[in-house]
Amino acid sequence: MIDQFLSNFQNGVYHIVNIKAYDHILFLIVLTVPYLFKDWKRVFILITTFTASHCISLTLSTYDIINVNLKLIEFLIPISIITVALFNVFTTGKKSHGTTFGLVFFATLFFGLIHGLGFIDTLERITSSSENKLLALFEVGLGMEVGQLFIAFIIIFLSFLCQTIFRFSKRDWVMVTSSIVVGFVLPTLINSDLFS
Repeated sequence: MIDQFLSNFQNGVYHIVNIKAYDHILFLIVLTVPYLFKDWKRVFILITTFTASHCISLTLSTYDIINVNLKLIEFLIPISIITVALFNVFTTGKKSHGTTFGLVFFATLFFGLIHGLGFIDTLERITSSSENKLLALFEVGLGMEVGQLFIAFIIIFLSFLCQTIFRFSKRDWVMVTSSIVVGFVLPTLINSDLFS
């Protein structure tokens, strides 16, 4: 039983930190780049919301409550990343940015549902050998949460370094980082299979 838990947990972590599936990392970058260590509660809420919405969509799909067009999901994932990145670009440095947490929270919830649906095929392989699929989903979700918190810590640590040691302004750091992410994601969007 502990071996199954560790296997599912590791699969959850690997799903997030796997460089080949970099869309999650890019989303986490644009989600957390506006924050510093003092904002850890907000970051924790956003990460947990993203994990929970992942698990909701995975559960609905695992039990055949919803069926999705994977080409549509693969198109919507880069859209979600670009949306949050552009939100950062247009709101950073403005006084209203700090009061938009509710909007970011609901966007994270919605986009987490989309990102979770992109993980369906992999999850089916992971849980196919499990007797209790719901427990396996929880174990994978726990691994995803830890993986996402790890990535978020790295991003916030880099933000801290760049803003305190290298003296980047917060506005410049957020805008440049978010713009770089948009540059990474655009080719994925342009080459989407949705319209082929």
